[in-house]
Amino acid sequence: MNLCKDALEILKETSRTFYIPISRLPKGLLEAVASAYLCMRAIDEIEDDPDLDNSTKAKLLRTISVSLQAMGGAVTADELSLALSKHQTPLPEVSIRIGEWAMLAPETISPRIWDATAAMADRMAYWAECSWKINTEADLNCYTFSVAGSVGLLLSDLWAWYDGTQTNRVEAIGFGRGLQTVNILVNRGEDIQRGVNFFPDGWTQEDVKKYARYNLTLADAYTNALPKGPALDFCKIPLALAYATLDVLALGETKLTRNAVLSIVNQVASKN
Repeated sequence: MNLCKDALEILKETSRTFYIPISRLPKGLLEAVASAYLCMRAIDEIEDDPDLDNSTKAKLLRTISVSLQAMGGAVTADELSLALSKHQTPLPEVSIRIGEWAMLAPETISPRIWDATAAMADRMAYWAECSWKINTEADLNCYTFSVAGSVGLLLSDLWAWYDGTQTNRVEAIGFGRGLQTVNILVNRGEDIQRGVNFFPDGWTQEDVKKYARYNLTLADAYTNALPKGPALDFCKIPLALAYATLDVLALGETKLTRNAVLSIVNQVASKN
């Protein structure tokens, strides 16, 4: 099967939310954003895997990081996938095939995606080793940058690479942080069950919602400054979902329903 077509199938299985905006991107940018999303989803699955202990997670993540840093030279995509497929605890397909996802983007931008994913894998390894201990707002800022603010920076680089679109990098970090904080609120119950608390000491849910809304104001500024085109079309969807999620949380719901998500995605996409 064609790698791009295969990647979109895996993307649809792992995130219908992002499948729609990514699948609508123009050729070249589509492969780049799909590559970035699937690479980061691959390491995220390892970070969240309930069957792996923290030491094993850190070791796997660092193995991926080193391999990506050697990609295109000493390490091939097939070798990385083979190494992950042999792990004693079965890993999800999206993780095993990270080497393939790394090769999906055009070669003029793929090394930037390797770099971003390798750096994120290293940071995830650190957080796994310290059991995601977050005591202060500075710790929360560090974590949300590690796994999401840096994604905002990568997206800015992809927009600039594709058509020269320039963005405010501080707002790009806020874009990532805001979306991640909403995810923290949604997954609060599951995180507590697995012994992970992303709330700084003394913070209530309202404090974290306030932190999320502050960062989403930066995300608004980031998105509103984008010129008409694929970057704007893409960013509108996750931002709309983040705000809608905060609204349902305020009503006492735990998250958006699947039908609500698809309705919002289709509504925003139809306006583009």
